Amino acid sequence: MRKTTAKSTIANIIKKHIYDNIREYAIVSILFLIGLILGVIFINNANETQITQITEYLNNFSNSLKTNYNMELIKNSIKDNVILTIIMWFAGSTIIGLPIVFGIVSFRGFCMGYTISSAVATFGIGKGAIFATCSLLMQNIIFIPALLALAVTGIKVYKSIIKDNIKFEIIRHTLFSVIILILLVISAVVETYISPNLLKMVINYI
Repeated sequence: MRKTTAKSTIANIIKKHIYDNIREYAIVSILFLIGLILGVIFINNANETQITQITEYLNNFSNSLKTNYNMELIKNSIKDNVILTIIMWFAGSTIIGLPIVFGIVSFRGFCMGYTISSAVATFGIGKGAIFATCSLLMQNIIFIPALLALAVTGIKVYKSIIKDNIKFEIIRHTLFSVIILILLVISAVVETYISPNLLKMVINYI
């Protein structure tokens, strides 16, 4: 009963947070989608040399999964997410840092669009969709909402600076950033240990 109540409370808090900041979530979601579309467009307009390089990289990546993947990946993934969180926390805590936050959101969307299109261009629509789903879906279920939420708190800090109510928002932004960092670390663990094993299960079909 307590677990059900706790889950219900957390769900209500998340719903209220999204509802109270629906405009900000719409802005960062649109920026992410723009980046994703640009990533798709970039691959669709890539020349033959670029496509060859992408194909070689993905084929090498697929072959590496058939043996062992580098255990350093988890360290690098966590380090990258820690750096990302610190940059977004710092940028979101300054009045001139908001464009950096928007840029990071758009760039991450671009990377996803680029990766999906690369997989489709290399393996075809069916196998490419399977490859992209197995390699991206699990960790990004956590990563993307966490990234957007962190960007939204940056927007709220910016608004509080304008309204001269900075102290409370900075504290809340910092605490929220710590929570998001934990989620991103979980995303890194999923990316390192779950997604590659999922890919290994379907790699023979690609």
